[in-house]
Amino acid sequence: MKQEISRLVETALHSMHQQGLLPQEAMTTSVHIERTRDKKFGDFACNIALLLAKSLQKSPREVANDIIHHLPKHLHISQVDIAGPGFINFFVKTEGFLTVIAEVLKQKEQYGNSHLGKNESVYLEFVSANPTGPLHVGHGRGAAYGDTLGNLLASQGYDVHREYYVNDAGRQMAILALSVWLRYLELCGEPFVFPQNAYKGDYVITIAEKLKAIKQNTLQHAASTWWHNITPDEGEPNGDKDKHVDDLIIAMKHCLGETNYDIIFNLALNDVLDDIRDDLAGFGVHFDQWFSEKQLMQQGLLQQGVDRLKALGHTYEKEGNLWFKATAFGDEKDRVLVRKNGQPTYFASDVAYHALKFQKASRIIDILGADHHGYAPRLNAMLSALGLDCQRLSVQFIQFAVLYRGKERVQMSTRSGSFITLRSLREEVGRDAARFFYVSRRHEQHMDFDLDLAKSKTNDNPVYYIQYAHARICSVFRQLHAQNLIYNENDGLAHLELLTHEDEKALCDSLNRYPALLEQAALQYEPHLIAHFLRELATQFHTYYNAHQFLVADTALRDARLCLITAVRYVLRHGLTLLGVSCPEVM
Repeated sequence: MKQEISRLVETALHSMHQQGLLPQEAMTTSVHIERTRDKKFGDFACNIALLLAKSLQKSPREVANDIIHHLPKHLHISQVDIAGPGFINFFVKTEGFLTVIAEVLKQKEQYGNSHLGKNESVYLEFVSANPTGPLHVGHGRGAAYGDTLGNLLASQGYDVHREYYVNDAGRQMAILALSVWLRYLELCGEPFVFPQNAYKGDYVITIAEKLKAIKQNTLQHAASTWWHNITPDEGEPNGDKDKHVDDLIIAMKHCLGETNYDIIFNLALNDVLDDIRDDLAGFGVHFDQWFSEKQLMQQGLLQQGVDRLKALGHTYEKEGNLWFKATAFGDEKDRVLVRKNGQPTYFASDVAYHALKFQKASRIIDILGADHHGYAPRLNAMLSALGLDCQRLSVQFIQFAVLYRGKERVQMSTRSGSFITLRSLREEVGRDAARFFYVSRRHEQHMDFDLDLAKSKTNDNPVYYIQYAHARICSVFRQLHAQNLIYNENDGLAHLELLTHEDEKALCDSLNRYPALLEQAALQYEPHLIAHFLRELATQFHTYYNAHQFLVADTALRDARLCLITAVRYVLRHGLTLLGVSCPEVM
């Protein structure tokens, strides 16, 4: 109905233009139709008169009156009024809302899709967790949000490229390699105190066991042969846990040599990455590309990014470090690009990575954890320094998801190994519940993940409640066949006027709202709106199901009602699919 009203207004404007009442330049003004917040003002409103008033040198109400005068008559519009300063309000007859049923049945699983994005290229980066251990439940929220956002944008006509940025060239990966080698040495019988700042999860021991199976004892080195001049660990006199682990990494590389170090590094990296890929696949998340940070160095892109900032005069040297003048572009402080030991920082990698992404897409979306909140200003500073349009980059922050088992909050720490993995969460509550719960709240808001609720088979569990609505509709058609009745869609569409109950109008009203809601969710990057809509639609259906019989003796009424619930089924399926949630036919 919204599209039909938009076409009516556009026809009126065209008629006014032909009569010389509207100049050509005014014809480029977009017509926007919105739902009214209060039904006493009608069902839809248009602000076109307010937009045209200045150029026409008339009051908005005068322009609105001219537009109404030129509106074609429409079968489903009962009344058109002018409200406030010049809004044009449309009142729709009940049968006008019913037309959506035919529209849904015609488009089927495509209903709700649009060409809003006009095939604009979007680079969507999400998860991108350091490959230093299994994904935990904190990563799950970013994965669910990012994947759902990608589905949503694609449904609205955007060309979406999903990318996972693999941080495989930094200090944390060196710490993982050290952790694996030390566990390997323990398996070889070497005695020492495991560093506090190393990775302690059981997965490290598993990788070490694989290393020992491959290399036997060939990489064994007694601590006395390489554990020299190492800064004491934290808790010891003059101890420093960071310096302690950094010294051990240097000693390890010197002891093993480049070839053997690379064997351990690559084994650890590939083992963890394979686990992450498998875990995400089980969560329904797939990427078009896994971009390696090493590629930036191997292809010279990182150095090119640094050199470009240098050439533009946006760097300086201080205390042996190369700095970026970030404060000149709105950041709170300048940032180190290259340390005095010649090692580039993570920020230097981001300079190269984002410059590359800006070459490939017109819109860039980074999805980061809330702990990276201070990163947006430095990214914007860097883009401005490179002469790139900051408006093309959108950084969305994912707040933490707190897991509760009963009333007990589960603490998580990747380094200590005390955390709940995403895989174990999926195994406990199922993929559907995990994905739905993660996107059921606005992503910038903290959320408490209730395990008991996610596992429950009750109406209090929103994902169960919505899936049950879909299954109930499927059950109606099984009953239809069991009773040897026939559903005639064309006959049902010919008798939609029989759907006069308020429950039926409410369902049709929601079906009408769905396409506009998806556009809003896509433009605002808010897929939680889909979850809220589906729960509301499920509630309306369950109310309708409990109050009415569908397989009635009146063939025309029966077919009309079956047309309506079939349309509801298509929309439930479309929305759940966007969320990455299954649509069971039997529950």
